[in-house]
Order: sequence, then C-alpha cells, then structure tokens
Amino acid sequence: MSDFYSMKKRVVLACGSAVLALLASSSTASIAGWRDASNKNFNRVSSFAINRNLPSGVKSTTKTSAETITATKDGKTLIYTDSDLGVVGIIDITDPSDPKAEGIIELDAEPTSVMERKGKIFVGINTSESYTNPSGSITSYDLKTGIKSKECNVGGQPDSVAIAPSGKFIAVAIENERDEEFNDGVIPQMPAGNVAFVKLKGGDLDCDSMFFADVSGLSEIAPSDPEPEFLTINKKGETVVSLQENNHLVVLNKKGEVISHFSAGLVSQMAGMDTKKDGAHTFKKKLKNVRREPDGLTWIDNDHFATANEGDYKLKKEGQAKRGGSRSWTIWNKDGSVVYEDGNRLERAIAQIGHFQDDRAGKKGVEPESVTYAKIKGTPYMFVGAERAGVVAVYDVSDLSQPTLLQLLPSGIGPEGFVAIPKRGLIASSNEKDYNKKEPGLASHVMTYELQKADAIYPHITNEGGYDFVSWGSISGMVDGGDGKIYAVNDSTFSSQPRIYVIDTNYSPAILDTAIDIKLKGKTAPFMDMEGITLDGKGGFYVSTEGFKEKGGPGIEQAPAAVYHISSDGEILEKIDVPYSLIQYQTKAGFEGIAKVGDTLYMAQQKPWADDPFNTTKIVTYNLESKEWGAVNYVFEKQGRKGGVGISELTHHDGYLYAIERDSNYGAKAKLKSIFRIKVSDINPDPISNDTSTPILYPLVKKEFVKDLRSDLTSTGGFILEKVEGLAIKKDGTAYISTDNDGTSKKSTGETLFLNIGKL
Repeated sequence: MSDFYSMKKRVVLACGSAVLALLASSSTASIAGWRDASNKNFNRVSSFAINRNLPSGVKSTTKTSAETITATKDGKTLIYTDSDLGVVGIIDITDPSDPKAEGIIELDAEPTSVMERKGKIFVGINTSESYTNPSGSITSYDLKTGIKSKECNVGGQPDSVAIAPSGKFIAVAIENERDEEFNDGVIPQMPAGNVAFVKLKGGDLDCDSMFFADVSGLSEIAPSDPEPEFLTINKKGETVVSLQENNHLVVLNKKGEVISHFSAGLVSQMAGMDTKKDGAHTFKKKLKNVRREPDGLTWIDNDHFATANEGDYKLKKEGQAKRGGSRSWTIWNKDGSVVYEDGNRLERAIAQIGHFQDDRAGKKGVEPESVTYAKIKGTPYMFVGAERAGVVAVYDVSDLSQPTLLQLLPSGIGPEGFVAIPKRGLIASSNEKDYNKKEPGLASHVMTYELQKADAIYPHITNEGGYDFVSWGSISGMVDGGDGKIYAVNDSTFSSQPRIYVIDTNYSPAILDTAIDIKLKGKTAPFMDMEGITLDGKGGFYVSTEGFKEKGGPGIEQAPAAVYHISSDGEILEKIDVPYSLIQYQTKAGFEGIAKVGDTLYMAQQKPWADDPFNTTKIVTYNLESKEWGAVNYVFEKQGRKGGVGISELTHHDGYLYAIERDSNYGAKAKLKSIFRIKVSDINPDPISNDTSTPILYPLVKKEFVKDLRSDLTSTGGFILEKVEGLAIKKDGTAYISTDNDGTSKKSTGETLFLNIGKL
C-alpha cells in the first residue's frame, strides 16, 4: 500500500465529521469511528428467541412479538410485552451471555407497555373493540407469581407507561390511535387521547387517585384530537409527552398541569439523502421542511430531553414535504428550544455500514423510533434505535450541543424498545418482527449488549474513511484481489445499481473504499443479478448472474443465468450466453459462484434445474479458448422438506474449488452452513450437447468437507443468519466469508458479517 493511499485514508477519517456537518441542518456533530481510544465498547453478547418462552403445548412457529422492554432494579431480569401472544415474558439475564426463559404471565388482552418496581409489574392493556370505541387499563401483577393485583380502567387505549423516579405515581399515555385505513389516516379522528396519572400506594396502584390531563387544544395540527404516543418522567416529577401525529410536545407537572408545550417543528435543508425507492442508493437528494413527528423520548436531566423523530408524513401542508419522514433525532430544552438536531447524520452513517433499506427511501428512511439515556460507568450515553435499519446508535452526550457517535450496533429485525441497566453496564433491545412460520428460525428476539474493555465486534465493513461515500448492501460473491483487497458484487436488490465493491482488509473493520458501477455502452447495465465474481487475470473480472423475474422486469427466458466479462472500470466487454440445450432447464435459481482456473471458468448452479437428478445440482464449465461448455453433477449434503439446500459460492485456491453449501434456515433451525472443496483435477466434465430434446446425466464429482460455519456465524452474539454467500481466499489460505443482507429487506436484520475464518 502506498503512503499516499494510507495518508488519504487518515485525512478522510479526520475530515469525516466536517463533511457531514455541512450536509446536516444544525449544530456540528463529531464521528468517533468504530474503535474507542479507551478500548471501551458495547458488544452484543446474546440473542434470545422469544419462541423459547412459549406456554406449554404452543407450537414453536406461533407468532410472537417482543415490543416494549424493561428490567428489574437489580438488572438480572428482563420483562417484555408480546402483543401477538397477549402475554408479558420474563428472561433471566443473571449471565447476560446465556439468557434463560423464565416463563410468561398471561393477560386478558393486548399489552402495550410494561414497567417494574419492587416485584410488581405495571402493564398498559388495550381492550379496545374498535378505533371509535377504545378501552383499556393499567394493571399490576406480581412478578414472581403472575397473579393480578390491581386494575384501573383508563377509559381508552393505553400506549406508553412510565413510573416516576420517586416511585410515587405512574403516568399513562392514552393514545386512542387513529384508523390509518379511514380517510387515509388523516386526523382528527375522535375520540381524543389524554394522559392518565395514578398514584402508587403501598407499592401498588391506587385507582381512586387517578386523574386525567387534558392535552387537547395545544397543537397546530388537529388540536381537537391529540394522540399521546410516548411519555417519560424526570426526577422533578415532570412528564414530557410526544403527540406524534400532531407534531407536538407537551411537558406536564405532577398535577397534570401544562408547564410548556410547543410544536416539534421542521427539519430543513437535509442534503445528501436518498428519497426514492428505485433499486439504487443515490444519496444526492434534499429533504426540505419535513415535520419531526417524534415518537420515543427520554429525559437526559431535569431540563433536557431527546426525541426520536420517526416521522409520519400523512398530513400535507403548503411548503412541507409530503413524503420522506424526518429520519432524525433531537435534543431539546423543555422550554422548546433545540439544543441539537442530528439531521441526516445518523441515516448517512447507517448507510455507510450497509444497513440502509431502499424500500423505505421514499417514506421514513431508517425510522428512528426510540431514544434511551443512561450514564454508564461515568459516561452519559444516548441510545437511538432505528427500526427499519436494525440498528441502535450509541452516542456520548457529554456535550449536549455536540453528541459524538461512538458505535452502530446490530439490533435484529424491527427494534422497538430498549432498556439500559447502568449498574451492570448492559443494554437490551426488543425486536418485534417474527417471520418464523415461513422462514424457520426467524423469530422475534431480545438482544443484550455489554460495555466491555474490548474492541468493537461490529461493524465488519464500513465506508467511513473510504475514497467515496458509498451506501451499500447485498454482498453476494467475493474474490481475493491481492494486497489485502477483496472484490465483491451486489445482487438484484440493487436492480438499478449493479456494482463491484472494493474492500480493503488491511483495516479493522475493513474499509469499503469505493464502488465500480457496471455499465453497458457507458450506461447503467439493466437487470443484473450478480452472484459470483472472479478475476480475469488482466485487471478485469468475470461475473456470474442468477437470472431473475422481477416486477416490471424480464422473465427468466429474457434474463437467464449468464456470464459477463467486465473491464476494470466496470464496462461490460462481453456477455457469454449459456447454450439453450442447457438453459432451457433453468428454474429461478441460476448461477451463484464463479471461479477461473487457467482458461476455464467454473460456475456453480445454486439449486437443481429441471434436468438434474434429485439432490444434485451442476458445476458448469466454459473454456475461454475453445468456447466449449461442459458440466458435472454435484451431490448436496442433504435435502430436507424445509430449508432447501443450495450452493451459494464457488472460489478457487491452490488446486481446489471451494463451495459454500447452505440451507435456507436461521438460528437454531440452521443445520447446514458449510464449506466443501473439490479437487480441480478430479473435475472431468461431459460436454454440453446441442441436442435440446433429451436431458443429459452428467458425471458426479467428489467433494470433501472443509468447515462448519455455524459457530463463526454466531461470533457477534447474534443468531445464525441464512445467507452466507461470499467466500474469498487469499494466497496464504486465509479465508473470508460474508453474509448477504438483502439490502436490509423486511426479513433481514441488515447485518453483513464479514469474517476472517483463518486458514483453510
């Protein structure tokens, strides 16, 4: 590596915060990078699948949803609400790296929020018959026995519950939420919401003391229909309430009187944003005059609080953005003045670690939904949860006007709630999305993180410090490029932006330096589904494509599996079509990995085509000199009824082809995520005939087991992800694997694991 190259990286790292500051809308913020100089970082230590905590006799595929979460004072027990199951769940985290199911408390209806104090849990319960006839309660239960203690009717649909630090009262946000299907979700939609206050007497609810705070008539938007979303209480007993749909904030004293109230206002002039769902990440647009519409909030001290500005975008007002969501988080003084506005910084930082979801670009982006404050081991931290990115951002807020982004932690699918346990140096997240019925092993989870004197485990790849700003994702095939470089391709998730990523592994985390755009006659190449990449030996590449049918795109008969020769700057030099006598049998799954050995290309067929015997697929060969095609059959390790097996990568090293063979399961259901190898000299393909009338049975090739990857895939404290798709092997035998995050689709955690698994 040249001195200039190293110097440029140092300069970019040093200037990153200044560049982002120019792009944002308010005060400057600094980016600390991914390694704390004091070697103090939060790392995920466990992932607890909620279906481990089901009632006796209930199927493991039953839908669950871990939404809000809290902890006991000693920090050894987590308590979460599960609205799908209608229960409160309990997890023992005496050892945070080995959480244990402690059972559930069955409720009469849907829980919306939970808090705990001195062995009692206080649950907001929604019993509403309809949007127009809402009802609910705040109900207490004994944590050990699960026996109901007190039930106070709150006269509407409760959302958020908070206990005063003094332990003297509870506040409940009665949202009476709108029907989003009625009148396009526009408010007002009566009845209006309010805030309930209930005293605690003898450690339990005193229903007779309950009174309600009227927060109507305050907001500019639908003042007759306030919809309190979230609330929290400071040490003075003051409650701050977010009225998300009304874009308003209200501060109440312990008597329920309004101390202050103000519009949450607009975030303006956010440049360098992606605002369109188009199969590409193009951070070149600007959002203007977007309402914050805050969701979660947290007190920092008695005068300051922070909001997560999820946005809603339903209501259009002259001069304001119809779509986009505010995508930011804000620190406020309770008098309504803005102390810090994050603007676009969080979303752009998330994009640089591969967690930005194009499907949400035209809506609410990464959707900051929750903020949690805690002072842990002397440092004041802010934790900001981004629901659509599967991320919790960790900030040092020692200077409220200039928070420092320390880390971005992976947080499962749909992180909804967070709780900090300062005395133990822990935080925990509850992740509500559950796809376990159709995607075995992909249940909702609770994840736990510990502040450690250690390097940050995640992310494994970042664009921070790269040559160009690159929002990336969906890493599929990889190949070693020498000098510490690895080249990787994205897949059809980026249907309008096929790219080769240049990754520098001389740094930790690895730096994604730049992206090479794939072009055809100087224009973006259409309908590429790149799954494999290999070097051509002359500075360019060969890539293999799967072939796909996409809404609005061609069918497989128009875009079958193929091989492309690509120049070093991304221009397609040649498309190599597979003979019709073979391609006529293609199913949806086409070529995955590709490897070049001498003058021969080897392409791995992901799954069986119509001409393949049961439990086999093919490795297809193409001689670049003779133009001859051939094939051998490859026998899968196993083929079950669920979680069908396939090859997801093929690469060459030292006389062997290495293949990743995997099932399509997650977590504890994952049984096969392994590397096998085939001796190149043992591959004697039969030629592919021009005869289109009869399928050919190709010779079987022998394979050898190399490594089970399942333990590697849990090395970040998460559950096993489905799509381990990349494998690159350096000259000395050191191997890297990567997972495909599907562009942070709705069924993805957003994580890209890029792991050095040692020498094979």
